[in-house]
Amino acid sequence: METNFNNNQEEYDLQQFAKRKIEKLKSFYSHAFVFFIGWVIYVLKEYFGVPFNFLPIKYINGFVMAIWTTAFLINAIDLFASFKIFGTEWEERKVKSILEKESEKQKWE
Repeated sequence: METNFNNNQEEYDLQQFAKRKIEKLKSFYSHAFVFFIGWVIYVLKEYFGVPFNFLPIKYINGFVMAIWTTAFLINAIDLFASFKIFGTEWEERKVKSILEKESEKQKWE
């Protein structure tokens, strides 16, 4: 009976993980679409001289685009490459390291 509960719990955890991943992907793709439109507007404004004089778009400049590009790249790295950098091996090493520190601390106290 207990193994069935553990199996259901693991399945539930996997479903929740997949749900969070899908939500992050959806958010990233929405951000990518808006980012692409922002770059098109920036290029039209800066290089082709199209006058955009209405409020939020008239403030798009090189500095804003640099900040936005940095945020977009950080978001992409977090979504697509963080599991490679901070994968299961890294988690296992950190857990082992913390447990070793705790056991050393308990020996000397």
